[in-house]
Amino acid sequence: MGSLFPLPRRKSRTAKAGNLIMGGEAPVSVQSMTNTDTRDVAATVRQIHNLEKAGCELVRVAVPDMQAVEALARIKEEISIPLAADIHFDYRLAVEALRAGCDKVRINPGNIGGREKVEKVVEAAKLTGAAIRIGVNSGSLEPEILNKYGRPSSEALSESALKNIRMMEELGFDNFVVSVKASDVERTVNSYRILARECDYPLHIGVTEAGDEVGGLIKSSAALGILLGEGIGDTIRISLTGNPVKEVEAGFILLRALKLRYIGIEYISCPTCGRTEVDVEAVLKKIKKKLSDIKVPLSVAVMGCAVNGPGEAQEADAGIAGGKGEFLLFMKGKPVRKISEDIVVEEFVKIVREIAVGKS
Repeated sequence: MGSLFPLPRRKSRTAKAGNLIMGGEAPVSVQSMTNTDTRDVAATVRQIHNLEKAGCELVRVAVPDMQAVEALARIKEEISIPLAADIHFDYRLAVEALRAGCDKVRINPGNIGGREKVEKVVEAAKLTGAAIRIGVNSGSLEPEILNKYGRPSSEALSESALKNIRMMEELGFDNFVVSVKASDVERTVNSYRILARECDYPLHIGVTEAGDEVGGLIKSSAALGILLGEGIGDTIRISLTGNPVKEVEAGFILLRALKLRYIGIEYISCPTCGRTEVDVEAVLKKIKKKLSDIKVPLSVAVMGCAVNGPGEAQEADAGIAGGKGEFLLFMKGKPVRKISEDIVVEEFVKIVREIAVGKS
């Protein structure tokens, strides 16, 4: 699917984690990470099910010890999307996570312990058919590279990634993706630009430790918007402090805004002004909650004023524009009828669902 930007998507090899293909001609995928204690199987599965409903295509869980490893097989049995294990420091956790059925492991070259230990992880991945993510970030570079550059610069991050790519190649393994994340936009973008020039492996893009729902969204959207607009990126995570379901929702909204993927409802809503006589924000929240399960691509408008609403949202499949005590229903910019404010949410949700059924 094309982009609204003139630059074509970077050509890359593919990597496969479970049934998810990353890179090549596959669409840019959206993933997230749980924030539950992985050892609490019930809580972790419950959160993953919520992520699945939001459209998450791969989920990563933290694996800090062998007790967490023991939970992986049970978690895997209860979910339907590929499962990735996030590993730091102890390569044995990665090996055992793969043996437990994980579709992918993320290892950090700066703290996993050298070539011999990476080789053990690669051997396990070859045996199980799983993928590996070489996950470089600014907080855990190899000491020799950090000493060379004096700081975790874009050049340092990309050099670490390229060094570990060569190691994977020497070990005869190519089912991997690469990430080079920093906590600021400039270093993140420049790191991926270097990596995109120097290799053709699939890239997982994101900003690490981006922030909360407001700051993190803005920072991540700035970095990922630039990269995706330049054709860089095969799978994404928008890292946010809080509920990871928000990460998935944000990921698809970003891809839809860039015209890279069309899944679910695109909402058009006005910022409201002094003409507004209804609570647009409250109505919009209720509608979004009731339609959160819709995955058919639709455009829905909730506007505050019947004067400009239909015109400003004339491309919407369906929309409502507020007036005093009532809303005007319009479709593709054409007025249809008026709906009383006290029943508008239920009526409009019903209408949108009927349109979704017709388009599915």
